[in-house]
Amino acid sequence: MDDSGIEYLTKEGYAELEARLKYLKSEGILEVAKKIEAARAFGDISENSEYDAAREEEAQLHEEINKIELQLRNAKIIKKSRGDTITVGSTVDVKFSNGDVETYKITGSFESDPTKNLISNESPMGVALLGHKEGDVVTVAAGVTYKLTIVDVK
Repeated sequence: MDDSGIEYLTKEGYAELEARLKYLKSEGILEVAKKIEAARAFGDISENSEYDAAREEEAQLHEEINKIELQLRNAKIIKKSRGDTITVGSTVDVKFSNGDVETYKITGSFESDPTKNLISNESPMGVALLGHKEGDVVTVAAGVTYKLTIVDVK
């Protein structure tokens, strides 16, 4: 989530979060409950590592449920980008100083996946690109500093 609390998501990303939440609240809770019940069957829970592990898993499950509910409450669905200014949802061709051209899509943090060239609006490259247009040269500060030329905005 960015500083304003907004979670940028595509319609698909929103649906994926909803599906995950539904699973956690139904099957996930049942699975953990079964593990707790099975661990209790081992006897004294004061020295029962299986019980402790099951309770820890239950706490993590509820933490994930709370996180997803917050993301959905603060979600802003990304609309298809229009115009020539880079926004969340834009697909951008950039040229590196070595001449290589790569295509990236600016997404919210939940949907980012650098291995698929889906970069977060909160990442150093995402921050550098937002608000710029084709032909602009931007500086990316990510441990090392480098420049990119924006070749195309879709």
